[in-house]
Amino acid sequence: MLFHKYINRLAGTIFLFDTIGLALFTVVGFHKTLDAGFPLYAAMLMGMMTGAAGGVLRDILINEEPLIFRRDIYAMACLAGGLFYTLGELLSFPVVVSQLGCAAVVITIRVLAVRYHWQLPIVRE
Repeated sequence: MLFHKYINRLAGTIFLFDTIGLALFTVVGFHKTLDAGFPLYAAMLMGMMTGAAGGVLRDILINEEPLIFRRDIYAMACLAGGLFYTLGELLSFPVVVSQLGCAAVVITIRVLAVRYHWQLPIVRE
């Protein structure tokens, strides 16, 4: 409560580092799954789950509804990054290029989604 105005001023910086963390967790999850010998589709799923799970844990620890359960584009950004990584693997890009490209795609989509208020559609029963 004492530092509320200072923390609000840092909201953009916190968002940027959260987005970078999301991208890094996605890349590490994808890469480690491939290193373990699993196929590309499993690596894409694990990259997405690793990235999104970190955000869920963060939100639970700060007592907020996790972003993945809202309409925000969060896990879909991880999936898009995983698609880039998969494309890089299929086209035999150097691993570093695939990893940096994956991270760049996740960061770009997440920043654009927040900037332009992109949201996922709601499923109605």
